[in-house]
Amino acid sequence: MGAANVIPGVSGGTIAFITDIYEELINSLKSFDIKAFKLLISLKISEFSSYVNLRFLIILFSGVFISIITFGKLLSYLFEFYPVYVWAFFFGLILASVYFVGRNIDKWNIGSWGLLLTGTMIAVTIAYLNPANENGNIIYLFICGIVAMASMLLPGLSGSFVLILMGNYRLIFLEAVPSFNMGILIPVVLGSIVGFVVLSRLISFLLQRFRDATIGLLTGFILGSLLIIWPWKEAIYLKDDGGELILRKGEYVVESYQWFAPDYFNPATWFATLFIILGILLVILIEWVAQLQKTA
Repeated sequence: MGAANVIPGVSGGTIAFITDIYEELINSLKSFDIKAFKLLISLKISEFSSYVNLRFLIILFSGVFISIITFGKLLSYLFEFYPVYVWAFFFGLILASVYFVGRNIDKWNIGSWGLLLTGTMIAVTIAYLNPANENGNIIYLFICGIVAMASMLLPGLSGSFVLILMGNYRLIFLEAVPSFNMGILIPVVLGSIVGFVVLSRLISFLLQRFRDATIGLLTGFILGSLLIIWPWKEAIYLKDDGGELILRKGEYVVESYQWFAPDYFNPATWFATLFIILGILLVILIEWVAQLQKTA
């Protein structure tokens, strides 16, 4: 999940789904409620740890952090010098995950297929949207926080990409975060907390009551995200009001993409295709290991 955050357009939620920890993650996150708070302030650490599945969360987010500062750096290097191969690998990863995630649906019916199509159309539409204008209104910033958290928890949707579309990526990440502008950050953080609390409970409820329909919708999100991850494309970068390209930590910020068909007379295309196959094989390997653990 940490490595996925390095790649624009790749959702950590998708990786959680591929590795079969998504439902446990959602159920653990939704456990942070009033009861958990009371256990914590009462210093009932053992009960608090068990209630919120703390061991799982510590291991998971430690892995995320370590991945960002280690494997994430490697991916950043590869993404800078071999972007098509990196995109191709993740394309194969996500492509295979569509099948394995969809396989969790017990009964395919009109509702499941309809929500699969709906999720796909939403993800594709997001890829084609033009970014909105920057808006510093407190209510809009609060909504940005909610949407950013929602896109991080939902497979197939990238939080940073959605904020670019909402027009406030530059305002929040490039201006407010470096300068610690609390007037902007506080409503965004509050919105993120609300999104975290509400969405984790909503997804958990939907998975328990309408499992097949919910997985159908999430599978659609993942399927639609393949458009953003398509290896053969040119990046369109975010510009300021004066038309100058915006830099974040020495790198240009991706606004959207222009897709094109690969040239199969180019040997690099065949190498990229090989990386797609490697991504598919990795998902198959992960699923095989998961099945061995279940039968052990």
